[in-house]
Amino acid sequence: MSMSNNPIKHAVDDVRDATNEALHRSTAEAESARRKMLGDEMTLEEKVKSGANELKNRAQAEMDEAKRKARDA
Repeated sequence: MSMSNNPIKHAVDDVRDATNEALHRSTAEAESARRKMLGDEMTLEEKVKSGANELKNRAQAEMDEAKRKARDA
């Protein structure tokens, strides 16, 4: 059962978190694709930054998903 007494707020929060999750996942995928596409054209520093950005976005997506699941539990 949801901890929220307001079903509209619950729905709005779910949509916001789902949207944020999708944005973070697409950003992470774009970083991965960028590294694959550019390959050796990227410096080591660029690859590391890109990898860190991908990891950060994947973690943020997981957090958004977890918030939604916790709210729905």
